[in-house]
Amino acid sequence: MSERIGPPLRGDERETLRAFLDFHRATLALKCEGLNDEQLRRQASPPSTLSLLGLVRHMTEVERTWFRRVMGKENVGLVYSEETDYQAAYDASGATWGEAVAAWEAEVEASRRIEREAESLDVTAYNARWEEEVSLRLVMHHMIHEYARHNGHADLLREAVDGVTGV
Repeated sequence: MSERIGPPLRGDERETLRAFLDFHRATLALKCEGLNDEQLRRQASPPSTLSLLGLVRHMTEVERTWFRRVMGKENVGLVYSEETDYQAAYDASGATWGEAVAAWEAEVEASRRIEREAESLDVTAYNARWEEEVSLRLVMHHMIHEYARHNGHADLLREAVDGVTGV
């Protein structure tokens, strides 16, 4: 994942959305930095079974779904479930950082490509789950929201694993 760079203070809408999304992607990567697989799999906030590695796997599915499946109209399944079970990604019990980060980075790159190739933020695609057309603008905002929400979880998980805060 790339280094974390703040969004432009005077960028246009698309540049600003792109930068905020990349900022949050980099934040999740930083939350996982320096931990081994066992620490990344640790379910550190009982009774929740959530782990840092589970969050990375979940965000892999979110990237794939919103960008490749919805906006890109690609006929691809989920990464971690053949039954389209979005919760399956959270089970990181047998996962490793190497496989999880490779899958996540591949989906992020596909997402970036689809966003770059879109004519504008007004481009729409059908979201079968919502049974509605959605714009790239909505998808970008939704992704920022999704990462920000889960980065809050990652803050708590990381602190519980090794006491690190403030990343």
